[in-house]
Amino acid sequence: MIDTDAAMPDAPLRGDLPKKQRMEMLQDSYLRAVAAAAGCTMAKPEPDDGIDWKLSHTSDSHTADCQIDLKIQLKSTWTSAPNPSNGFVSVNLSNERLKLLARSPVTVHRILVAMIVPENIAEWVEASHDIFQLRHCAYWRSVTGVAASGERHTAVRVSTSQIFDDVSLCAIMERIGKGGAP
Repeated sequence: MIDTDAAMPDAPLRGDLPKKQRMEMLQDSYLRAVAAAAGCTMAKPEPDDGIDWKLSHTSDSHTADCQIDLKIQLKSTWTSAPNPSNGFVSVNLSNERLKLLARSPVTVHRILVAMIVPENIAEWVEASHDIFQLRHCAYWRSVTGVAASGERHTAVRVSTSQIFDDVSLCAIMERIGKGGAP
């Protein structure tokens, strides 16, 4: 007789995909979930031109145009704890990328979405019969007008008071749809 408990490994056999690529996939999944709940369509620029995603939000209530677009740059880190006590998460952007995101004026607004993930990949997702969770959280900010401060990279602070979820994305799109900024 085979002891099935002895044959089961303590942890699942995870693939050898590098952590950075896994983090990108997790961010994309988070964004997809938020965009779906907000009623947005998504397009990924190919090749990547410095913007990770473009979201579109269509509503007859928009006054600037019935279809509003928003460009998104995603970053993630495990170096911040969830809901950090300092009130922000810091992510590094290349000065070239920051210059692109910080341009003003723009036809299509841009935001930075910074996600805090657990360092341990096994803690990224949890599923049960009534919930599927991604850990930890993503926050957003407009970096329009932010100047580079480092030699090659700039640490950009994103306030944890601006959680990036479907409600905040709808509010961003509504503000843009009225001719305002994110």
